[in-house]
Amino acid sequence: MFGRIFKPRAAAKAPIAAPPQVPPGQRVYAIGDIHGRADLLARLLELIAEDNRQAKPAETVLVYVGDYIDRGPFSRETVDIVRGPHPMVDRVVRLRGNHEEALLAFIEDFDQGRLWLDYGGMATLHSYGVRVPPGLSAQERFAAMARQLDQILPAEHREFYEGLPLSETIGDYFFVHAGINPHLPIAEQDPFEMTMIRSPFIDWGRPLEKVVVHGHTISPEVEFRSWRIGIDTGAFATGHLTCLVLEGTEQRLLAT
Repeated sequence: MFGRIFKPRAAAKAPIAAPPQVPPGQRVYAIGDIHGRADLLARLLELIAEDNRQAKPAETVLVYVGDYIDRGPFSRETVDIVRGPHPMVDRVVRLRGNHEEALLAFIEDFDQGRLWLDYGGMATLHSYGVRVPPGLSAQERFAAMARQLDQILPAEHREFYEGLPLSETIGDYFFVHAGINPHLPIAEQDPFEMTMIRSPFIDWGRPLEKVVVHGHTISPEVEFRSWRIGIDTGAFATGHLTCLVLEGTEQRLLAT
């Protein structure tokens, strides 16, 4: 599930010609990959609330681009915040990341999802209280952890993971976890690529039909490109959780 060959296919639609914008009267807050840093998320939501109070009245949308769990120490707490109420905005969009998919794959078939543990999954298991007795073989240990997670995962969290959508379109922006295959129109994207792609999307170099706002690929600073805006600033390691604010043609940042 973590590897795949991306083959060129039909060309995408003509790219947008004017500066990208969100619809008049709207303001969008897009948060990058959180990875178990509930402490940073709580702080960033306070910044968003304060920004919203000081800004002119607008219909506000908060978009999470996925990867709420793994690596950081507070995966369960992060999910509780993300799926909970957000009184500072009018609407919340919670997208699916590859780490949420990996958790579900691990429960379904621990052999299929065991690579997840090398990508930070152990931190999530610990946050849910999964404990494995010593003296087991590697195979027995993986199976035991998958069974425990399946048993103790709260029903509301399982429903949350299973129900996450892949993408959201707002004005001239397309929000997705990893990106898109630039050889395909947005309407024909493959779900696997939307949560896992890097190349050729990251280094595509030309405008697409929408400006893609994404996480998944870490960069020291937010990457503003003509075809994409990358907002994963490695919060679990750097302490910098980033929010992209979009209003009209304006693009600005909030960060911890």
